[in-house]
Amino acid sequence: MKKILNAPDNYVDEMLEGMVAAHPEFYAQPAHRVITRASGARTGKVGIVTGGGSGHLPVFTGYVGKGLLDACAIGNVFASPSAEQMAEAIRLADGGAGVLRLYGNYGGDVMNFDMAGEIVEMEHDIRTTTVLLADDVASAGPDEAGKRRGVAGMIYAFKIAGAHAETGADLDDVTRVAQKAADACRSIGMALTPCTIPQAGKPTFEIGDNEMEMGMGIHGEPGIWRAEIKPADAIAAEMLDRLLADRALAKGDRISILVNSLGATPAEELYILYRYAKKRLDGLGVEIVMPLVGRYATSMEMTGATITIIKLDSELESLLRAPAECAFWRV
Repeated sequence: MKKILNAPDNYVDEMLEGMVAAHPEFYAQPAHRVITRASGARTGKVGIVTGGGSGHLPVFTGYVGKGLLDACAIGNVFASPSAEQMAEAIRLADGGAGVLRLYGNYGGDVMNFDMAGEIVEMEHDIRTTTVLLADDVASAGPDEAGKRRGVAGMIYAFKIAGAHAETGADLDDVTRVAQKAADACRSIGMALTPCTIPQAGKPTFEIGDNEMEMGMGIHGEPGIWRAEIKPADAIAAEMLDRLLADRALAKGDRISILVNSLGATPAEELYILYRYAKKRLDGLGVEIVMPLVGRYATSMEMTGATITIIKLDSELESLLRAPAECAFWRV
């Protein structure tokens, strides 16, 4: 294992300490493994919290900021935070208008966030709602869409729900918009290399030097197939084929597309993928709004990429374009 660290057990806490120290205008850490906006909760505004394992920066903690999230609970690398940490994030995000729990569809996170919701509702009378991201088309078919993993589509949900909360909308309406955004997202990923969890000290899986895996999850969950590496256009073509088969687009539709590095993939290669996607979507008469190309949701140092498409209507597009700011993204 080659990593820049001190002790593996201190990896997450030292990362959070450094992030808050580097960006005090955005982040504060008022509780163990809980990050909030530096300004704290805003009275009368719906709070939005998320949570999940470390190893995915900017997800999850990085998207705390104005027009985005209010608080985040963070666990060890690829491990869920505790229910109490999630409950504390909810408490700290509460401005008196209720709190939306917005996060990815993973068993440990669902169980702990459900417990956290029960804790704060019973002990503090804080009303909460839940929206789960389940956008990974490779993880289950359309008939079992509720079993899908949540991946990079959560960036769009954070942005859109966060913008709506800033307008003063109530909890039910912020939840409605968050669910609408989540339902409009489809994602798929591919990987060329594994990554290493510091506390494990070894790669999460093995893959040949000349191989790639289509549909692999962000924690190394099995994909659809593994074979020799294909040219970039062939990779992008299959990813788009699978996305469009699940979420059909027609001439005149407006979308945003995210071409995302899983950690080690350089920007140059992401733009090669985007180049193909843009030509393909132009040919369908689909208009791309505010494309995102870069490192938005990672898996440590994994080499690979994800593509996410969100189909927009006027409401979603307006909220996507609304101002937002955190250390990793400014609109």
